[in-house]
Amino acid sequence: MIARDGRLLFGGDYNPEQWPEEVWADDVRLMKEAGVTSVTLGVFSWAKLEPRPGAREFGWLDRLMDLMHAHGIGVVLATPTASPPPWLGRLHPETLPRDEDGRTVWWGSRQQFAHSSSAYRRYAAAITEDLAKRYGRHPALRMWHINNEYCTVDHGDEAARAFRDWLRARYGTLDALNEAWGTAFWSQHVETWEDVIPPRRAQYLRNPTQVLDFRRFTSDALMECFVAERDLVRRHSPADIPVTTNFMAFWTGQDGWAWAEREDVVSVDVYPDPRDPLGGQYNAMIADMTRSQARGPWMVMEQAAGPVNWRGVNHPKPVGLNRLWSLQSVARGADAVCYFQWRQSRQGAEKFHSGMLGHAGEEGRTFAEVKRVGAELAALGPDVTGTHLVADVAVLHDWNSWWAGGQDARPSTRVVYEDVVRAWHRALWEAHLTVDFAHPAHDLSGYKVVVVPQSYLLDDAAIENLVAYVRGGGTLVAGFFTGVADEDDRVRDGGMDVRLREVFGIRTLHEWWPLDAEERVECGEFGGTLWSEELTAADDADVVAAYRGGELDGLPAVLRRGRAWYLSTLPDPLALRSLLAGAAAEAGVRPPLSGLPAGVEAVRRGELLFLLHHGRGEVTVELPGDGPYRDVLTGDLHTGSVPLGRFGVVALARQTRGRGAA
Repeated sequence: MIARDGRLLFGGDYNPEQWPEEVWADDVRLMKEAGVTSVTLGVFSWAKLEPRPGAREFGWLDRLMDLMHAHGIGVVLATPTASPPPWLGRLHPETLPRDEDGRTVWWGSRQQFAHSSSAYRRYAAAITEDLAKRYGRHPALRMWHINNEYCTVDHGDEAARAFRDWLRARYGTLDALNEAWGTAFWSQHVETWEDVIPPRRAQYLRNPTQVLDFRRFTSDALMECFVAERDLVRRHSPADIPVTTNFMAFWTGQDGWAWAEREDVVSVDVYPDPRDPLGGQYNAMIADMTRSQARGPWMVMEQAAGPVNWRGVNHPKPVGLNRLWSLQSVARGADAVCYFQWRQSRQGAEKFHSGMLGHAGEEGRTFAEVKRVGAELAALGPDVTGTHLVADVAVLHDWNSWWAGGQDARPSTRVVYEDVVRAWHRALWEAHLTVDFAHPAHDLSGYKVVVVPQSYLLDDAAIENLVAYVRGGGTLVAGFFTGVADEDDRVRDGGMDVRLREVFGIRTLHEWWPLDAEERVECGEFGGTLWSEELTAADDADVVAAYRGGELDGLPAVLRRGRAWYLSTLPDPLALRSLLAGAAAEAGVRPPLSGLPAGVEAVRRGELLFLLHHGRGEVTVELPGDGPYRDVLTGDLHTGSVPLGRFGVVALARQTRGRGAA
């Protein structure tokens, strides 16, 4: 459970060890003014807590925990294991990861730990258990936050031994490993387990399945670290104190589906570019993905109140954009909106990364906007905490397919998996269709439409699941280069699994025809980019659009067989939106509100209808029914229509004699 007593969590990472202790009282005063309900402590505090091996310096944290509790501010307490102190690397160099060239990744930044190092795990467990014993029942504790943004990759010797153990558990025998890895190619047959190493620097292209399995192993090895610390803090805390770790938005390194099953709360760090005209769509996509992993309310662990510090040019957020994206996250299921960080640092690598309280201090525009967000989240809390969204459309996403499809020696380096997924989500977002994300093997029976932007790798269970979904009456829309390989990255006979070819009405897939940056294919009323395919259709398939001109003239670009659609190119954005919206409408899916002006997003969460304007002009939205509607954010009543200004947001409840419901 994230929210309590109808209050959304609002706050951010608090790093008071960077400041004199006399600043703390002023921080608390300003937190109360901003409506902060929780702070995250200790994320990068290992050297402060354990300045020497075995030493414990908890006095400063005792005072902070008591201070927060005295002022009604909850604490999300982090284990500090993301950044070991320099002495650990000096005394135990085996705790430092090595890259694929064998070079040591030294201390001096953060996350310099070798996930499979027994010494690292021993020291991490010791500091975690002592924290849990001391604070597990502190009245300020609201949640445990394990580590931070797990992203370490290690090719060292201990990782190599752990990788071999992982492979033994997966394959059992070397014969099975050799078969799965296709080691008959290039004389790569391994005779003993000692021949097996991580995919280190090689003369030329590396074994693709070895690389794929190492990605799987790395995700699992990091998850072992998380689970070990999770179990330690649970042992010393009440059962109602949840445990989380923060995902990075659309991050390739972790199998988010597997990790989410082991968390009590799913949280994410999301940083859309304020100069991106589709930044709001990206924010919505990350919200949809995280909510789907959580299967309910979720948490924004980090976002920026202003500029970040790691883009080439770091632009601040224009007036109102922080509020818009914060409320958009709530509209899409978040029960917590937090930032990195509370007070902007004056030293260190992130001193130009914004804070809720920036260098301009309490008179700054950023802090004024933060205070408004805090007040509005307080108003929203009783109406939204614990409520859900209902989606009739699922977007399929699988990390294994991403890992396999993104390797070298593929038909086109221009096909970037995350860009294709984002293009399809954009089409659905602009059609105002609320979506969940799902794994290809999940139960899909509750969705009227399932879309597969691209899934190069599909195992047999996933394929049977999709076939059964269509046979059960569902509408399936898939994009190009889907169903090509099995779980071992072995190309299936015919270039696409025969069961999928039958579902989509594809008789033969002759060739893939990837497109250069300047190339387009004409498909009747629309154009396609990035990719095309030489297909012949089965006799009972309908050709929705055919290629016009070029080598593929007259061949199907989009075809369908019953409720199953296949797109062998990436249509232009308007065409993709039209195709997906048409398939959804045919399946009985409708947006929450029709006739919306350009740039306005409509989302229904629980009993509230959120309208979010991503433009800078003035628009008017016509409201359904008789009304009136009460804007929970302001208390204003609206009948017939509601005006929205620059980055405007309303959260509407249908007014009745009581508080009402939309």
